[in-house]
Amino acid sequence: MRLNVNPTRMELTTLKKRLVTATRGHKLLKDKQDELMRRFIDLIKYNNELRKSVEEELQKSLKNFVMARAVMSSEFLEEAIAYPMESISLEVSKRNIMSVNVPVMKFKRKMENQEGSIYPYGFANTSAELDGAIEKLYSILPKLLELAEVEKSCQLMADEIEKTRRRVNALEYRTIPDLHETIKYIRMKLDENERSNLTRLMKVKTMMEEKNGL
Repeated sequence: MRLNVNPTRMELTTLKKRLVTATRGHKLLKDKQDELMRRFIDLIKYNNELRKSVEEELQKSLKNFVMARAVMSSEFLEEAIAYPMESISLEVSKRNIMSVNVPVMKFKRKMENQEGSIYPYGFANTSAELDGAIEKLYSILPKLLELAEVEKSCQLMADEIEKTRRRVNALEYRTIPDLHETIKYIRMKLDENERSNLTRLMKVKTMMEEKNGL
């Protein structure tokens, strides 16, 4: 679609500069989009592998809990895990990937009374299956946190890819073609004006020659 501008040489110069800037911007955005897609695909692959690993380990832990419940009474089991020995807080910072601020998450763990013990109970009335479930959950927490970090990063990168794609398409299919069409129109108008001026000058010259001849 042609832009609504005056067909002047000054406007032509301005539009040429805009076209150069738009073309350069389109290339930069296209390169950014390609690199984002490459990193996004790598991240998605890693996310799928990590999720599969986490789900497998969670299933093992849940099986241990099921076995613990089978050999312990519900009251003892609930009482044993009611008061954890460790408090956990979360620190969230950011890092930049291709203009996308993705989260970086870290656990801050603090043992309560018994330094170094992850078990919130004595061993007299509990089972080895419960010990295994607690230990498995304890070891899987970092992977769960990493999975949350990676999945959020995937989401943010997908959003940025979509925004970049829209900007690339807007430049490629709207801005740059409009500028080309408008520049072509102005050139055509300027050529027409130049031909008209030349025709008028020739007519004036002819009239002057005829007048001088008389």
